[in-house]
Parts: sequence; C-alpha cells; structure tokens
Amino acid sequence: MALTRVSRVLRRAGRRTNLGLLLLLVGSFATGWVAFATAGPVSARVAAVAHGVLGLGLVVLTPWKVVVARRAPRLTPASLGLAAVVVVCLVAGVVEVLVGPGVGAGLTPIQVHVGAAFVIVAFLVEHVSRHWRPRLARKGDLSRRRLLRTAAFGAGAGVTFLAVEGVGRVGGTAVARAATGSHPIPAADIPATTWLLDRVPTLDRATFRVQVGPASLSVADLDARGRAVPARLDCTTGWYADAVWTGVPLDELLGVEADASTDARSVRVTSVTGYHRHFPLDALPRLFLATRVEGSPLATGTGAPVRLVAPGHRGFWWVKWVASVELSAYPASVQLPFPPQ
Repeated sequence: MALTRVSRVLRRAGRRTNLGLLLLLVGSFATGWVAFATAGPVSARVAAVAHGVLGLGLVVLTPWKVVVARRAPRLTPASLGLAAVVVVCLVAGVVEVLVGPGVGAGLTPIQVHVGAAFVIVAFLVEHVSRHWRPRLARKGDLSRRRLLRTAAFGAGAGVTFLAVEGVGRVGGTAVARAATGSHPIPAADIPATTWLLDRVPTLDRATFRVQVGPASLSVADLDARGRAVPARLDCTTGWYADAVWTGVPLDELLGVEADASTDARSVRVTSVTGYHRHFPLDALPRLFLATRVEGSPLATGTGAPVRLVAPGHRGFWWVKWVASVELSAYPASVQLPFPPQ
C-alpha cells in the first residue's frame, strides 16, 4: 500500500517538479551570496541554514526529477551536464560542512562549490531560455493538498539538513564551526589568499610607506603606535582564525581630518594591487592598520607589510598590502557588495 502511494505520487512529477527545481537553484544561489556577505552571528547562521536547506532540497526532489527525465525522448548533453555539475556542487558543499576547507590542498571544497554554482547559473540561463513556456497558474496549484505536500517537502529538506549537521557534530567538525560555517585554523596557519585576479606582491618592509590622509607613514611608525587587537579573520574560502593583531585604529590616524571634513562620506582603503573597500566614517574606531599578528611581522601572503583589520567583517573586507587610506565623498553604502576585481 505504501509503495503504491509513493509510486502514485512520483507519477505526478512534471511541471511543478521543474519549477520547484528552478526555485531551489535560484534560492540556493541567492542565499549562498548572502551567507558570503554576512558576518553577524545571527544573520550569518540564518543565511547558512537557509542555504543548506534549499540546497539539500534538491536531493529530496531528485526522485521526481528522475521520473520527469525518463519521460523525455532523449537526454541532451546540456541536461546531463547540468545534472553532473549540480551533483559536484552538492557534494562539495557537504564535504565543506563535514571535512572543512583543507587549507593548503589546492582548491578548497567551498571554491569548488562556488565555481560549480556559477556553471549551474550559465546552464540554467541557457536551459530556461530554450524551454520556458509561460503558463497561467492552475486552481490546483494553491489547493490545500498541494500546500501540505509543499510543507512535507520542506520538512524533508530540513530533516536532510539536520542529518548532515548531525553527522558533522558526531565527527566533531560542526561543533567548532563559526555561524558563517567556517572551520577554525590556528593563526600560524593562515594561508595566502587573494581576491579573484589579484597577485601576491613582494614589498620591502624596511622601505614601504602607507599614505594615510596627508601623512606618509613607515611600518616602524605604525609599529611604535600599535596596540593589541583581538579579532577573528573569517575567510569566505571556509576557514577562520582567532588571533591577536598589532595595529593602530584609523580614527587615531584620520580623526582630526575626518572631523574637519565637510564632504567626506566614507573612508577608502586601497591595496597596492588596486583592490579597495569603502567603510562608513563611524567605523573608523573599529578599523586598524596592522603590521603584526601574534607578535610577529605579517607574512607576505597574509598582507605584509601593512593590512587592514576589520573585526565583524568577512575576510574580503580586510584589505591586504595597504597602500593608502583616504577620506572619500563616495558613500560606502552604494559600493558593490563584492569587489569586481
């Protein structure tokens, strides 16, 4: 009886199954980027859970999609390719949760996960553009039975998410994860990371100078004024490190100029690579130019000679190899959420 009922439900797979898959893929992609951008303990956890539930919802919906695929006269290479990339994306995401980033092993699972997500988007754009046929909503789409089935599907996705989290907790990997999903690593193991096309520059600590407003400061100048700053660096490649940095707050370096300025809307921190981020002026007391971590000079790959320490922000806000810090009339709120380069 139960098998007959399941078989009957599976035979109903069709238009709604494909629409559900599309919504899950779009929702997973959107919540993934929200999770990347968010650092707050509550908002980050909500985004991470939503991303996980939506992503694993694809697994729950797989039996229905298999039925739909079997009805097709033939499976196109594009359809098979999309299915393969979705599997890679899901597996990489689960490996990230259960195993961790594997720093030093080349590509991390989260990088594979994100790369596969972009490929999926390209496939979806092509697939939807060829197969989308606008149809009016049917009366049965909003029936009580349909809503109950949707709720049951959501519960199934939630249970699948909890199962993966449970395995992580049994293995110990989930216990130490941050709200963002990142895994802990020692401060001494912070890897060299760059944003997209950036390259690690080679700079001389002894002669390097950073332009802070009208002042040109050496590393020794910053060292002499530095103070201990406990902060967590949480990287979007899937790891975080709690460390004590040595740095000078930007309000101490720019405070007088910021108070005197009438048109400044933000502070711009720029790397020697051209990479930059804008911060609101009220963040100045919480931003630091750091020259050391755990008492030792920064390594080249982690931002030497000078990097920004921005507690409460994800790693891509912590500008490395800082060349200049200046007031700007450009509002921080209108910059792209992720740097284009």
